[in-house]
Amino acid sequence: MATPNEMRLADLKAKYEEQPSSVTFDRLYTDEVELGHMFSVLHKQLNEHFESINGRARSTHHYWADNSRALLALIDNIDKDLYSLKRAGIDVALDPRYQDGIEHCRPWLSYSGGSAVPEDFVEIKIVKYEPVLTRSAASIVLANQPERVKLKMVGSGSFANVYSYIDPEYDIKFAVKRAKRGISERDLARFKREFKIMKRLSFPYIVEVYRYDDSRDEYRMEFCNDTLRAHIGKRNAALKFSTRKRIALQFLYGLNYIHSAGVLHRDISLQNVLVKTYPSGAVIVKLSDFGLSKEADSDFTLTKTELKGTIRDPQLESLKAYSTVNEIYSIGWVLHFIFTGRESLSHGIDPVTRIVKRCTDQDPAGRYQTVLELIADVETLEPGPTDEPA
Repeated sequence: MATPNEMRLADLKAKYEEQPSSVTFDRLYTDEVELGHMFSVLHKQLNEHFESINGRARSTHHYWADNSRALLALIDNIDKDLYSLKRAGIDVALDPRYQDGIEHCRPWLSYSGGSAVPEDFVEIKIVKYEPVLTRSAASIVLANQPERVKLKMVGSGSFANVYSYIDPEYDIKFAVKRAKRGISERDLARFKREFKIMKRLSFPYIVEVYRYDDSRDEYRMEFCNDTLRAHIGKRNAALKFSTRKRIALQFLYGLNYIHSAGVLHRDISLQNVLVKTYPSGAVIVKLSDFGLSKEADSDFTLTKTELKGTIRDPQLESLKAYSTVNEIYSIGWVLHFIFTGRESLSHGIDPVTRIVKRCTDQDPAGRYQTVLELIADVETLEPGPTDEPA
């Protein structure tokens, strides 16, 4: 006789076998034999809803009644079915970007009369070429520990997942970055190269990495609580100018250090700058994600696809020609976000805006030529009459 868990899994698979998917999504889950069709169906349905909502947010700000009910039912299905899988001993993680998308939509979705999309709705990033549902790596083996330690998924990128765990010996939280199964040889080589670069970069404002495990293609690193985007997004209304300035300078000190070490990051974004928060409330900025970085003696090149998520200098004619002034452009956007909490550049004549404008000057010759020059100007900034708090 089948066990309760076996019957639970059989019922779930039968439920989703009746629902259509497509090759577009099936190809993302070829490694997941048992639950691949279920994951493909859910991914397809989420994408259809999120794409429609993004479109309505740009037009009428109204999501149709039938679609609203269907999305609410889908969210309910995902909650219940992932819980059923967990009871059956299978932990499944939904990509944090999509989990955030669901949590942002849930409050305004209505069962009747359609749903009003909020005016300040931030479009959901649509994931088309990587899985959004994955079995969580449930545990990790630590030296001198008799039992496996449980992992929790905290992030996912194009070629790696990030998990957190608490080391029972030290009672300290660490992170594990693990390459996804089935990535290309080029991406795996880039993943290993990222670890080697970060291992040799020893500085307070760079994420510290500890050990590479060739058997699982993963490495351990210090745990950071949030991305820069999330950290400021949660606190923007209360952040003081002095705090923003400290965050900005730490970010710049980290970049000045890697440039002095002969490394260009080449993937500056609000997701690749992390923030470590201490119980006292102190924060430290940490540069991360060096997968696209370039060392002075390296011939590693990039494609436009690889730079898709990066803040990219429109004046960059050839990716091979990427230099410090192109990095300065991306840095300017991040500085603007740090001081304002807004992701689009604003116009003005205040000192911060003048610095940002020089970073993003359409003529690269008019920009700061080094991060050290930029630091000198940021260090002179003083709060204006409306800057405490911003």
